[in-house]
Amino acid sequence: MRVTWADFWALIANLNGEATEESCRRLAEELSRRPVSDIVGFAERHAEALYRLDQEKFGTLPVVDLTARFGSPFPQSSDVFLYARCAVVAAGQAVWESVFFDVDKFIPYTSSECDGEWLLYVPDKAYELATGEEWDRSTRYCFESYSNRDGWPDLRS
Repeated sequence: MRVTWADFWALIANLNGEATEESCRRLAEELSRRPVSDIVGFAERHAEALYRLDQEKFGTLPVVDLTARFGSPFPQSSDVFLYARCAVVAAGQAVWESVFFDVDKFIPYTSSECDGEWLLYVPDKAYELATGEEWDRSTRYCFESYSNRDGWPDLRS
C-alpha cells in the first residue's frame, strides 16, 4: 500500500474538518488525479480508521441533542454511529486520535446536526472519476457498525 497514514491524513485535511457534500466532492476529485493504487490505499486507510472507532464505548453514547420518550437518552442507530465515525475522521487526525483517550471528545459527533456520511463515498467517486467505471470493492477492514469484534466484546460469539 503506497498511501501512508501521513498521506491519508494530509488528504483528509482537505475537508477542513467537515465531510460536506462539497468538501467530499473536492477530495474525490483530488484523489482521482492520483494513481488508482493511491485510491485503493486511501480506501484501505479510511476503512481502517472507521474500524478502529467501531467500539462499544463510542457506539453506546446517546445522540447528544435528542431525547427519547420521557427524557431518556436517544441511542445511536448503526447508521448514525457509522456517520458519526465518519465525522470524527473528517475532523482530522488530532480529533481522531484524541477520542481514543477521552470518550467525551466523541460526543459532539453524535449530534443529529453532525453527519459525515458523504465521506463514505469518496473512494468510490474518486475511482469512478479516474477510470470511468464503478468500483466493486472490498477492503481489509469492514467499516460497518459492530464489525470490530475487539471493540464490542459483548457481541463476540
